Amino acid sequence: MSSSFSGSDQEGIAVSEAGIQRRLVLLLAVTAGVAVASNYYAQPLLATIAQHLIVSKRATGFLVTASQIGYALGLAAVVPLGDLLERRRLIARLLGVSAIGLVAAALSPNLPVLAAASLLVGVTSVVAQIAVPFAASLAADHERGLVVGTVMSGLLIGMLLARTFAGFVADFLGWRAIYLLAALLVSALICVLRRELPESREKDVSSYAQLMRTVWRLVREERVLQYRSIYGACVFAAFSAFWTTAAFLLSGRPYQYSAKIIGLFGLVAVSGVIASPVAGRLADRGWARFQTAAFLLCTLVSWLPIALGAHHLAWLVFGIILMDFGVHGTQITNQSVIYRLVPGARSRLTTAYMTIYFIGGAMGSQAGAAMYERFGWNGVCWTGAGFVAVAIIVLLSSFVRLPFSTQNKREPQNIE
Repeated sequence: MSSSFSGSDQEGIAVSEAGIQRRLVLLLAVTAGVAVASNYYAQPLLATIAQHLIVSKRATGFLVTASQIGYALGLAAVVPLGDLLERRRLIARLLGVSAIGLVAAALSPNLPVLAAASLLVGVTSVVAQIAVPFAASLAADHERGLVVGTVMSGLLIGMLLARTFAGFVADFLGWRAIYLLAALLVSALICVLRRELPESREKDVSSYAQLMRTVWRLVREERVLQYRSIYGACVFAAFSAFWTTAAFLLSGRPYQYSAKIIGLFGLVAVSGVIASPVAGRLADRGWARFQTAAFLLCTLVSWLPIALGAHHLAWLVFGIILMDFGVHGTQITNQSVIYRLVPGARSRLTTAYMTIYFIGGAMGSQAGAAMYERFGWNGVCWTGAGFVAVAIIVLLSSFVRLPFSTQNKREPQNIE
């Protein structure tokens, strides 16, 4: 069975030349940020949780891995539903389940229960990755990169500020309180979304089985998607290796910071979000491959000041800024490129790309925790730099294997 995809594929919502309303872009950005934040509350609290639940630091590192595995499962099995079901209702229901998972995390009596709750929250917080293609589908062609960059800025700000928010709340109210407050925030967001979001449904697929067949066909047949997924997985592995172990470094000598102070490092990382609109605009103008090279080099170079940051705070802060700028810029460029491949399958493109992306993140988290325990901070830095080096090698090979025209614009095609 075959199905063609076209640029105007929404039922009840036409993609106008004027593009998407700004208030909807901002609402979807907030939705993405709140949803994804649930995956990151634990990171600055790992040392605190380890002490409270009487487990090792390496064991608590699995909380991050569990949430990322859950996120990857949600990307593989849930996000494609954005091309099949009515999106507003799907988003609201997923957020409802996420609120239940957050309450379960707050009430967890031990690490296995907390890990299971983290897994559930990870699965349902893929709402963030339904919001991004939703916004891309509503945007006009000339603004799609910028719109994707704006919504992704919300996602990234949520991901980063989650650490700061969690650190402050845990310092005053205990680590369990952050999960209860997050559940209340998600519940309030559901009420707003039900009132403000338009109804939206794609029209080109009729069953979940058909939906999933096209996901894996995209992975097999779209060479650009393959390359972009590798870049994304490698930089997110490096990113996750750092943030999974940063709490261990900052809570030990010479820093010995509290959870509240560790959480403040999320504010430093927010500066990297400025890469999002810049990357989106440049991708709209056809500079995707060259800007990818620049962002990857920025990420690789960042590991030198991060390594020096084991004993010097200024170097650590500088390294975090460089790393986040490079990682976020690479991510926005990747998504701006892949959403041009098959316009009617943006949720499925998101599933294919982000599943691989978060598998990379889970690998980075586990590798970072293991290397920290065995080799200390230098082991983490070599691991992170190694992941980025792989992405650069793959990018160099793409200059030989991919013509420039396939990097930025593709005509709609049949994939089913």
